[in-house]
Amino acid sequence: MSIIESITLMLALVYSISLLYWSGKKWGALATGGLLVGSLITTLYWPLWLALVVAVICLAVASRYQNELTKGEVRSNTLRNVIQHLLALSMLLVGIQFAANAAMLKLGITPWLMRPDVGDAFLPIAGGIEIKAILTLGIWDENHPAAAVMLTVVLLTGLLCKRAFCGWACPLGLAGEYLYKLRKRFIKRELLPPTWLDWPLRMFKYLLLGGLFYIILTMPSASIPHYLNGNYHKIADLKMALFFITPGLATLIGFSVILGLAAWRRQGFCRYICPYGALLGLLSFLSPFKIRRSPQHCLIESKGMNCDKCTRACPAAISVHTQRNIRSDECQACMRCVSACPKQQALHFSTRNGIKLSTRGLAIMLLMLLFMVPLIAYVSGFWVSQTPTEIRMYLIQHLGSIGH
Repeated sequence: MSIIESITLMLALVYSISLLYWSGKKWGALATGGLLVGSLITTLYWPLWLALVVAVICLAVASRYQNELTKGEVRSNTLRNVIQHLLALSMLLVGIQFAANAAMLKLGITPWLMRPDVGDAFLPIAGGIEIKAILTLGIWDENHPAAAVMLTVVLLTGLLCKRAFCGWACPLGLAGEYLYKLRKRFIKRELLPPTWLDWPLRMFKYLLLGGLFYIILTMPSASIPHYLNGNYHKIADLKMALFFITPGLATLIGFSVILGLAAWRRQGFCRYICPYGALLGLLSFLSPFKIRRSPQHCLIESKGMNCDKCTRACPAAISVHTQRNIRSDECQACMRCVSACPKQQALHFSTRNGIKLSTRGLAIMLLMLLFMVPLIAYVSGFWVSQTPTEIRMYLIQHLGSIGH
């Protein structure tokens, strides 16, 4: 595990502990801290210890200003923005480290910077094939094991937190927000498509998801070991990076469409193109947690007032104020509607049985899934690529001649 991965992981876990502690759930903080310490003792790997020292220092500084930090309820928009930007920053640093590692391999220099395995999260097809290999053949890929781990993590977030990964963690969604705001500075009108066109456009991401499923499901199980041990799979991360760094005409056209959609409509990329969003949208129907509206507290039924602040705050344009339970596959659990509601008890993120999850609780659950599962995988030996550096060095120097 690289230094950047370790520091990001430790900071996220310690931050989750602090949220649990300051919210009064001291038993939860104790349990989480115990798991964290146990994992550290098991790994005995110096970047993790360095990361723990950095995290403890940050936590000590935060404790100094505990009263200021814990005044009132945590604002959902502020908390979400902080988490989104910090995760985006960590991914940027991961990208820089990955590029430095690849450049040294290309020059024939033994890298002094480790390859960050979390970059395998950008290999969803490889992750899907690896999960199929685990389920059908009982074998675990040794070249990009983190791809299966991160795909599993994303699936778990969909099952438990709806599309909170999209609304709280995805760096592409954050970039789309900035593109949309930039467009609004010059063209202030909302450029929403008519309803009859919006629905077919939304289905396009499900067609892309279907194509990915077709590739994974139609690969014969008997040929999976050959694929996993092949040179193309060993260098799949570099092939993916090369695809973005040296795009062809078709790729540039695709990028232009994606950027145009993101600027044209808020969450345009998430709504119309992203296959990850489609996958999480389907899984979100199984999530026990949903945004639920209580008519006895809502100003519409209780006071007879006309209020649609929740709907106006929703970036996915869901008509929140007209529904009891928000089951839409476009809901990203961003909590903007809850934050905009003038009545504290009118909207909440909860189960059918009334188990409520606050903004703080949703953040903790998401961070635990994003960082505790990879930590467990790392401790268990199912995270770091076992591809020898010499083989990666040879393959990257012959990257153009390696195909499927």
